[in-house]
Formats: sequence, structure tokens, C-alpha cells
Amino acid sequence: MTIFEMLQQSAILTIVGMVVVFTFLWFMTICISLLGKIIGTTEPDKVTVPSQNVLPHTTGETVNPEIVAAITVAVREYQKAGKEQ
Repeated sequence: MTIFEMLQQSAILTIVGMVVVFTFLWFMTICISLLGKIIGTTEPDKVTVPSQNVLPHTTGETVNPEIVAAITVAVREYQKAGKEQ
């Protein structure tokens, strides 16, 4: 076997290996996308805000209801943005 034949065989092996890896990665990407769409169609659990009595009061300070409402709205908007993608 000459050096030219060995280089030709190694080039073919390299190209075949790259095609196999590319095909596997493409197939895996398609599978993950499909699974994401299937799993993403399920509704997430409802977010419940615990009452102030459940929160631990270590310093005697109370939680401002306006802050709780703002955080709740922000979380819901974030979840809506995740569904649209």
C-alpha cells in the first residue's frame, strides 16, 4: 500500500466519520425539539401565593402586599413568555 493510497483511505474515513457524527447530532437535535414540543404542551402547575401567616417572621417585619403582587405578576409574565417560545 503506497502513501497516496493510505492518505486517500484516511481522508475517506475522516469524511465518513464527520458525516456520521453530523447525522447523529442532527437526529438528536430533532428528537430533543420534538420532545420539547410534546412536553411543553402540558400545562404547568398553578402558582399559589402563601398567605402571610405561613411566612416565617424572624424579625417581626411584615411583607408588603404590593411587593408580593409585583413578584407574582413578574413570575406570570415570565411563564407566559416561556410558553410563547
